[in-house]
Amino acid sequence: MMRNGLSIHIIHLPTYERRHLLMDIFLKHPLKKHNKLSNQQQLRFLKRLNHLLTNGYPLIEALNSIAWTKPFSNLSEKIIFELKNGATFDQALQKSAFHPSITNYLSFSMSNENLQGNIQRCYKMFEQKLKYNSKFKQAIRYPILLLTIFLPILILLKQVVLPSFIDLYQGIPGSSTILVITISLIDWLLLLCIITFITVCILALSWQRMKRSISIERQIKLYTRIPIYRAFLTTQTSFLFATQFSTLIQTGLSFKAILQQMMHQKKHPLIAHYAKLMTAQLREGRQLPALLSQFDFLDKPLANIFQKDSNTATLKMDLHVYAEGLMEEMETNMLKLITYIQPMFFIIIGCFVLFIYITLMWPMFQLIKTI
Repeated sequence: MMRNGLSIHIIHLPTYERRHLLMDIFLKHPLKKHNKLSNQQQLRFLKRLNHLLTNGYPLIEALNSIAWTKPFSNLSEKIIFELKNGATFDQALQKSAFHPSITNYLSFSMSNENLQGNIQRCYKMFEQKLKYNSKFKQAIRYPILLLTIFLPILILLKQVVLPSFIDLYQGIPGSSTILVITISLIDWLLLLCIITFITVCILALSWQRMKRSISIERQIKLYTRIPIYRAFLTTQTSFLFATQFSTLIQTGLSFKAILQQMMHQKKHPLIAHYAKLMTAQLREGRQLPALLSQFDFLDKPLANIFQKDSNTATLKMDLHVYAEGLMEEMETNMLKLITYIQPMFFIIIGCFVLFIYITLMWPMFQLIKTI
């Protein structure tokens, strides 16, 4: 009844008011799941927006121009609606179901006037992320295919083939023992795979729930005990800190005011925690370079940059160059990791296949010797 009454009410409104009422009703509801842009479409949207901003378009006019393109029509109108209702640009993108990597990076974009520069750096970072994801999927595609073929064959060997060989070689000394050991190893391997898979799933789900209730101090202590993740987190945190600091320093704020802004952001809890500690210690008269060097997840060269540069413009430039260097380092490490995945997996599969082959053929060699 309410829907029918609303429909009748809308029909009797003047055309201009009807159009705006329908637009408000449509835009106040979040985008439906099937209308959500893919990652590639989000990247295209940011590239097009950056191109228009570079050519001198104001943000609203740039979004209106993008709305002429069919895939981005509803999205652009929704973002404009959110901006006109007081949302920041990153909040408007978040309400439009953009990827968290994009909204997290742009959370500081409204703190200075260089929105175009932030969007440009954001889409380049997101483009690299998509490239790494694509290469990673390509790298694990064939290992996963081999694994899905190999596991059923392994189970068939254990359940059918190896017991038949045990019956066949019962009269040959030592042959049955080798086959029994092989069956035990296969049992152990399958059990290990199942336990590992279940453990990883339980830990991942539990951590997502427990993370909110664990203090940031305890999280830091836990991260320091995981060597590989500690190195990755150090590089990532240093990159984000340098990027955010170089972005905010353009506004002319003091170091203390910049840290206070970083302290109140919620996108990166570790950086917010470090900013809070640094703000408190700056009040006690300590120098920022000395503070940076005491944190586990900030690179030591970062403190050296602040120690060297007293000029704001030089500091901004050095932080930008340092962040680019860290991005290249992350890219190199990621590509190196991806190139190791396939060979390592193939070597493990090959060694196990060779072991199975030797296990099956060894009793036959023993049988030939008795002839």
